Amino acid sequence: MLLELGVFAAFGAMLCWGIGDFLIQRTTRKIGDIETLAFIGLMGAIGLLPFVVYEIPLILEPQNLMLLAVLGLITFVAAILDFEALKKGKLSVVEIILEIELPVTVVLGFIFFRESLSLLQTAAVFSVLGGILLIAAGSSPSRKFGRKLEKGVFLAILAAVSMGFVNFLTAAGSKQASPLLVIWMPWLIVALMAFPVLMKREGLRKTFRNASNFKLLIIATGIFDTAAWLFFAFAVFDNMLSITIAITESYPAVALLLGLWLNKEKIAVHQYAGAGIALAASIALGFLI
Repeated sequence: MLLELGVFAAFGAMLCWGIGDFLIQRTTRKIGDIETLAFIGLMGAIGLLPFVVYEIPLILEPQNLMLLAVLGLITFVAAILDFEALKKGKLSVVEIILEIELPVTVVLGFIFFRESLSLLQTAAVFSVLGGILLIAAGSSPSRKFGRKLEKGVFLAILAAVSMGFVNFLTAAGSKQASPLLVIWMPWLIVALMAFPVLMKREGLRKTFRNASNFKLLIIATGIFDTAAWLFFAFAVFDNMLSITIAITESYPAVALLLGLWLNKEKIAVHQYAGAGIALAASIALGFLI
């Protein structure tokens, strides 16, 4: 039963991350990068507090405190790098580079959790990655591809590697402490780091006044992003990290479908094929666990 619940949790993370990314894109364009991160962290920390209050003593254990503190710091850095890469680089190009997150996470699972994949599972993981690359490839190649990478490529590589470590540490923290604490503590740290930056830059009064104009969007963004990480934490609690991350990495396909539906975007045939391949491979992995 735990295995089945873990698979459903992985698919829940995939769906919520897809919706969350769609909402994050809108929110960052309305209120800014750091502001979005600060409010997501604040909502996650406050919203999960009633559920983790009885688990807080676990944080006092040195090994848990160290792991969760490092996770919170890396989460903050990874999120900033991610936002900046998407802001400065070409979206379709940066998304390709961000998919380095998948192999980095899988390798960390192999090394530290001693995981291994069957031939069919390996084929499904590569199918997920291949499908996402098709989605991210854009509508047509460009001769100026290299020049367009210059501003965002380095940040994107750092963001992808950082997110791989976030995924790994989230899995480790879920198993070592608890799935709830491993989400609550990093969000608390993110909020404590982001709001002082905003206070120094423009003042909290102005930050909250600007945010009040988009409160429903911010609330929805915080709910879906926090839910995605919760689903992921519960998914890896009793399941393999490498397979779980492969299932959840199809979230760009969900975001793509939302863009088609709500933003009336147009995409190429190969991008439709990529979405279909990624989602089909993710579903197949769910049955192969």
